Amino acid sequence: MTPAYDGWHIDGSAYTEVIDLARTAPGWLDTLISVWSTYGLALFALLMVAGWWRARRAGTPEVVTALAVPLITLLAFGGDALLKLAVREDRPCQILKVPTLEACPAHGDWSFPSNHSALAAAAAVALLFVSRRLGILALVAAVLMTASRVWVGVHYPHDVLAGFLVGASVAFVSAWGVRRNQRALAERLKSGPLRPLVAGT
Repeated sequence: MTPAYDGWHIDGSAYTEVIDLARTAPGWLDTLISVWSTYGLALFALLMVAGWWRARRAGTPEVVTALAVPLITLLAFGGDALLKLAVREDRPCQILKVPTLEACPAHGDWSFPSNHSALAAAAAVALLFVSRRLGILALVAAVLMTASRVWVGVHYPHDVLAGFLVGASVAFVSAWGVRRNQRALAERLKSGPLRPLVAGT
């Protein structure tokens, strides 16, 4: 079996600086970031529902793109997971054996690229095609999610940046394709079992 990749030489010193900063930060801040890092992805699900509801109530073809956002996000997650299996990079907390805010994942739960970053970025970019306001809010949240994964100690900076780029790239291409065909897709869906979800278009 091929040995796991050690990403320390890329930006391990930056990771250590962030961990040291987290160790000396106020307890309330560490708690806030830890909670966000663990449960923050739920916000993106709520924003997806809000985007769908907004487009449906307005009777716009964007409802089709809104319905595609969860699928696009899952597609980005799939691409990210394949990269994880290909690279097989050990978590920094496994290499350094340092105390972290979040429990260090077990060996085999690879570090590169970050799933959380990919999911957050994909949801944010896809939502931009539905609503600029919701998309910008999601994009800010995605950046915060990306940063939090380093702060809690489970990723190198390059892990989260790569995850963000994977998610954003997959979402942009996919959402752009759906957006170009959303009117035709809306007409098809209106006569199928998903009609209640696109009602008003």
